[in-house]
Amino acid sequence: MTNKIPVGIIGATGAVGQRFIALLADHPWFEITDLLASERSAGQRYGDVVRWVLSDPLPSRVADMTVSRADQGQAWARVLFSALPASEARVLEPLFASQGHYIFSNASAFRMEEDVPLVITEVNPEHLDMIPVQQQRRGWDGFIVCNANCTSTHLIGALHPLHVAFGVEKVFVATLQAASGAGYPGIPSMDLIDNVVPHSYGEEEKVETEPLKIMGELKDGRVHFADMTITAHCHRVPVLDGHTEAVSVALAWEASKDDILDAFRSYRRLPQELGLPSAPDPAVVVVDGMHRPQPRLDRMAGQGMATVVGRIRPCKLLDWRFSLLGHNTIRGAAGGSILNAELMAYWGRL
Repeated sequence: MTNKIPVGIIGATGAVGQRFIALLADHPWFEITDLLASERSAGQRYGDVVRWVLSDPLPSRVADMTVSRADQGQAWARVLFSALPASEARVLEPLFASQGHYIFSNASAFRMEEDVPLVITEVNPEHLDMIPVQQQRRGWDGFIVCNANCTSTHLIGALHPLHVAFGVEKVFVATLQAASGAGYPGIPSMDLIDNVVPHSYGEEEKVETEPLKIMGELKDGRVHFADMTITAHCHRVPVLDGHTEAVSVALAWEASKDDILDAFRSYRRLPQELGLPSAPDPAVVVVDGMHRPQPRLDRMAGQGMATVVGRIRPCKLLDWRFSLLGHNTIRGAAGGSILNAELMAYWGRL
């Protein structure tokens, strides 16, 4: 693209907002023009109000930008990335969409709404065709497109290749989720150090339902959920970044270990075929050895956009089991939204 598309970030001072900035600062197609946050930050220099928590340096151009108020529903850029908490997103995202803005949301507020696309670009890009239905039903010139929960994203990243090849009928997953998934400052250190915290916060429900919508079939303007049963046990662990998941699956058709490996390694979908800037290629990285994947070693696979799988072996309860790992704030949050926007931009729909 010769001319970059102006984009803004709603909730720019938070942890996910910062990840959006880091990923968009040198993006070949998008240029940050709007930073939106709470009233207390508005009118001030971004570098003076943000507590930057990423190891990536704060880009100097962004540091010098002035923050605008998010609650007014106005921005110069038409394309906006939302890093809002769900409670705030429920109010502000429709406000911006009603003003003609295109919202790519990381929030959970609208993921399961019938007319809102919940998209992982490798899996269900055709669900973006729901946007005109949403606009007509809600009377908006803009729209909301959501990306999945961080844990769901990488679970789906591993399940979809198997579902395409063999059909997935049942899934048991136990998650070991990084501290950064709770935002900043997140869980107090005295609760998490030397500890594992079983948690809900709706997390298990998201992991059990979002994949069914994403892998469902779009027909007559609505999604018919995938015929699959998922049960999840979610835990927070003292890891900075990178969600680990232990997964067992029951398949509709018999498969050998070589078949499973081939399904993962040959998985190449629309984002990879189009060469979208943020698309990992390969989308699924298979690692060898019984001690992989590990967060410190594998979370940045594909610049943090790939799903890593390993320890593939038979399951005595279902059919096959494996471990997976994915970066929760890159592909599982900001990067997923950006990849959705890249696909829309490639199609000329932004």
